Amino acid sequence: MEYGRVHELVVKDWNEYVLPSLCGLVEIPALSPAFDAGWERNGHLRAAVDHVRDWIMARGLPGARCEVVQVAGRAPLLLADVPATGGAVARGTVLLYGHLDKQPPLGDWSEGLDPWRAVARDGRLYGRGAVDDGYSGYAAVTALAAVRAAGGEHARAVLLLETEEESGSPDLPVYLEHLAGRLGEVSLVVCLDGGGGDYERLWLTESLRGVVQATVTVRVLERGAHSGVASGIVPSSFRVMRLLLDRVEDAETGEVTVPEMNVPIPAERRAEAEALAASQPGEAVRRFPLAGGTRVVSDDDVELILNNTWRPALSVIGAAGLPDPAVAGAVLRASTSLRLSFRTPPTVDAEVARDALVRILTTDVPYGAQVEVGDFLVLNGWQAPVTAPWLAGALEDVGERVFGARCRGFGLGGGIPFMEMLGRRYPDAQFVVTGALGADSNMHVPDEWLNIPFAERVTEAVAYILDAHARGGS
Repeated sequence: MEYGRVHELVVKDWNEYVLPSLCGLVEIPALSPAFDAGWERNGHLRAAVDHVRDWIMARGLPGARCEVVQVAGRAPLLLADVPATGGAVARGTVLLYGHLDKQPPLGDWSEGLDPWRAVARDGRLYGRGAVDDGYSGYAAVTALAAVRAAGGEHARAVLLLETEEESGSPDLPVYLEHLAGRLGEVSLVVCLDGGGGDYERLWLTESLRGVVQATVTVRVLERGAHSGVASGIVPSSFRVMRLLLDRVEDAETGEVTVPEMNVPIPAERRAEAEALAASQPGEAVRRFPLAGGTRVVSDDDVELILNNTWRPALSVIGAAGLPDPAVAGAVLRASTSLRLSFRTPPTVDAEVARDALVRILTTDVPYGAQVEVGDFLVLNGWQAPVTAPWLAGALEDVGERVFGARCRGFGLGGGIPFMEMLGRRYPDAQFVVTGALGADSNMHVPDEWLNIPFAERVTEAVAYILDAHARGGS
């Protein structure tokens, strides 16, 4: 493969073909089903899928087939199938993954920016879904086209773009089962829903945390009562909730104390965290706009990284039963509900952790209050397999030829449900979880943006990896 030619083709295609269509995709308000109860009626997810399908077919990759797959009542996904080049027919299937659903706007965007209007400015493309994860399908197809045009090889490639990732991919197991016979023997998975700490190198996600979310409701009355009449007699539902939270989290340290949510940290992951902290001192803290005199939970960068990647953590992400302070009356409220979100280490069994959480919160409840735990979201984490020699060599080439800096591995505090599902289904496959997300890309919050030059280099890196897999993958 002519590496210089790959670079030229990628840059040209991004400017001529990718950006115009990606701007159109940004402007489709394709909210993930969790944020749009009327998603099927509104048709935005289908519009996003159709938009990208039409672009792929217009690229004219030899033999490529592209179709919308939709099981009744479930969100659609886009499946593109590109045949192998002549020299790589025996290399199995490369599965390239991304998603087309989006988070809601979530707040006010800066002047001149809008979640549903693409704005190109200073090498950035602003708009919801630009970097998370609309660019991914474009990057994958552009990489395949560049490999072919530069004289390289690639195995059969299947591009799968789902539309429920931001909702936890609840229907993805159904689709994987539905498509199992069509995917073939997957020997390489490339996920472009990741990123890293800077735009100077290719970052490889080595692990992902899982999730256990639940809504906990503590009820002490059938209906609220005047606080002057009931307080001191009826226990506060908030105080009971506070006592229950103390069972699962140390309020002083933030340590999650549920045994089933804790695992030993592998030595190689600790070494990885130490190397990352040494190379980027203070980076774990700098990206967050701390308010006032707020301090982070530790002065040790290594411990912060491990807290975020290999230790469980609890966030209270929602509440009900609490009126706005401006209109709060003198009422001892009947109930308090909190939405608890536990990020769990990569190797924790999320189902076991969920069952333990329910047991702890519903056993011997203070004052015999009524406690309900439900509305679960349960996802396992994931850990990358040992890197094969051919992939290690390809990553060295990417670091030297594309970025001028060595690739770096790290753990990600979030999750990508698809990776754990694929890891179980294809235990012998190699995984490359990477992408264009940067620490300051504002995914999920206002002013989301894509670093265009970096996305081009990620695309070029994927082309290198596809060619190396075709020549040396098994």
